[in-house]
Amino acid sequence: MSTTQLSNHDGDQEVSHTHTAISVPLREQVAALRRLVESVRQGSDEHATAWQHAKGKLTAFERIELLLDAGSFTEIQGLRRHRSTAFGLDDRRPYGDGAVCGWGTVEGRLVYVYAQDFRVLGGSLGETHAAKICKTIEMAVAAGAPIVSLNDGAGARIHEGIVALAGYGQIFRRTVAASGVVPQISVMLGPCAGGAAYAPALTDFVFMVAGTSQMFVTGPDVVEVVTGEHVTHDELGGADVHARISGVADFCYEDEDACLADVRYLLSLLPANHTEQPPVYECTDSMNRREPALTELVPQDPRLPFDMRQVIAAIVDDAEYMELHENWAPNILCALARLGGSTIGVVANQPRVLAGVLDIAACDKVARFVQHCDAFNIPLVTLLDVPGFLPGTVQEHGGIIRHGARLLYAYADATVPRIQVITRKAYGGAYIVLDSLSIGADLSYAWPSNEIAVMGAEAASNIIFRKQIASASDPDREREACVKRYQDELMHPYYAVERGLVDDLIDPADTRPVLIRALRALANKRACVPQRKHGNPPA
Repeated sequence: MSTTQLSNHDGDQEVSHTHTAISVPLREQVAALRRLVESVRQGSDEHATAWQHAKGKLTAFERIELLLDAGSFTEIQGLRRHRSTAFGLDDRRPYGDGAVCGWGTVEGRLVYVYAQDFRVLGGSLGETHAAKICKTIEMAVAAGAPIVSLNDGAGARIHEGIVALAGYGQIFRRTVAASGVVPQISVMLGPCAGGAAYAPALTDFVFMVAGTSQMFVTGPDVVEVVTGEHVTHDELGGADVHARISGVADFCYEDEDACLADVRYLLSLLPANHTEQPPVYECTDSMNRREPALTELVPQDPRLPFDMRQVIAAIVDDAEYMELHENWAPNILCALARLGGSTIGVVANQPRVLAGVLDIAACDKVARFVQHCDAFNIPLVTLLDVPGFLPGTVQEHGGIIRHGARLLYAYADATVPRIQVITRKAYGGAYIVLDSLSIGADLSYAWPSNEIAVMGAEAASNIIFRKQIASASDPDREREACVKRYQDELMHPYYAVERGLVDDLIDPADTRPVLIRALRALANKRACVPQRKHGNPPA
């Protein structure tokens, strides 16, 4: 019998097993295999595991256990090792190469997952690490199942040079190819620097955990050398930065348990792939439930705010919804919810923040969300109370035209069922781009409190009746009379419905049952899409 020692260490500990001749019983070979697999799972360095836990972080296998249904995970290529010999790597060939890949189930539905193990070579990405991830993505696409990545790595493995960079390129290419085919969810549970940051940015949803996860293209040391700025990792690319300022993160959490629990919940709202409808759940909330409180919620004065989250909660099943980008562009809300047991996407102005106006960030936020929903067959409900686009040189110079056009393109290009509900004011171009009938909404409803116009009555009157007001003996009184005249002629609640620009006026209390019936009527909608390679949306 011949024996060979195989190293499985990324520290001091070495695990060995024996390659045996056929004289050794298969039972003993299986036992040796099980011991090896278990040692890989536990990690070769107890100190590395303890260090991971001390930072409030779980190991890759612990995270997978939280994400997937108990006992459902099947690992692939768990014993694969890198083949590099440069800079001492020939003596450091850990099994798995720092990537744990495979599949399991979430609420009984198939999900593919890959997780970086920071305990192994710092979770750095080399040729083998990348190849395992690429295989996982390819299998997910072939099976038509979502992909969840659990990211906790130190970036490219510099020992392997350009081979590591090529590995990132291969991952990027497969991520782009999977875009719009299967849902892709990135969970940031540690550092993600340099080119590695683009992989999650290409996916559909990004989750981050405060205090432990960071994303940036250039780190603090490089920033200080180039710009002279002194900044910490969290100040540069921490969870709070990306949740509030950059908009890179869709969701932000205080701990990994809560984060992974919401990943499971998000998966329950999404279809497995673009050819399927989102799962339908039994609705325990009455389909015909009226909500009389909505009638009293909206102030008659269009300048007074109200909380649109209360409207969403009153309409959707069990007042439960999952809001994306809660702290970025808070003047508009984007959320996934269920209505009558089926998933819907909700877009809504938030009058409590900047009066619900559309600015650059709001346009980008909604455009991205609309594209998410359209890609995965999720109907859209848009709730309006919008005074227009935010004016000013900051917005104009920042490209509000381009960003607004991106929002307009996203809605006009969407083929899922689309319903607009005007709760109060809807002025100017903002009314058009937020899914009006003129750009392809299937249905438009309005509450009796609606005011649809080019602009507010006071601003319009100051333009139309400028000379008349200026020459009046009492300009203030004349202006008041002109405003009333404009409102009576062009802004009364029935103006839009009389001209077919709104399909019906509805009692706010009946909004939920009206939407449920409308979405059922649109459930089998088939859109005629022009033949083309692809569109060219504004950047």
